[in-house]
Amino acid sequence: MATLLLVRHGKAAAGFGAHLDPGLDDLGRRQAAATARVLAPHGPLQIYSSPLARARETASPLTERWGSEPIIEPRVSEIPAPTDDLRERSAWLATVMPQRWENLDQRLHLWRQALLDCLLDMQDDSVVFCHFIAINVAVGAATRDDRMICFRPDNGSVTRLANHDGNLRLIELGREAETHVN
Repeated sequence: MATLLLVRHGKAAAGFGAHLDPGLDDLGRRQAAATARVLAPHGPLQIYSSPLARARETASPLTERWGSEPIIEPRVSEIPAPTDDLRERSAWLATVMPQRWENLDQRLHLWRQALLDCLLDMQDDSVVFCHFIAINVAVGAATRDDRMICFRPDNGSVTRLANHDGNLRLIELGREAETHVN
């Protein structure tokens, strides 16, 4: 059984509808450092990161502490928007977030399944730096909740899951906050 620590990236310098790949703002960098302090005694473990700047920057303080490099894993990246137009992306996200997966298109189902397959392929205890909806995909699968959003992980929070016999099992939800998805 592998324990998977899913970390939501720190606060980004811009939101989903304002920039395609923002890094962290000052608060986000402080959140990344605080998360590294919390996780440091539990490792070193394998570290995976979404390729997006905010996730890689959140992983950086922990990789420095452990003297390791993250595996950049595209399957734990942000939910793929159907457009790069920032205004349209934001409007699209607002329409899909209240949905259930059963009502969403095949493209999103393929992304979701690839993310779950990635997590289930992880056989060793690992830290995964990823995103709000990616964490919700994992928690939803572990709890059999079909809503796209089943909880609101705060920036820098750590959600613990177990990869056990080909299934995800929720160990502990990360810190939750009413948060603006960025």
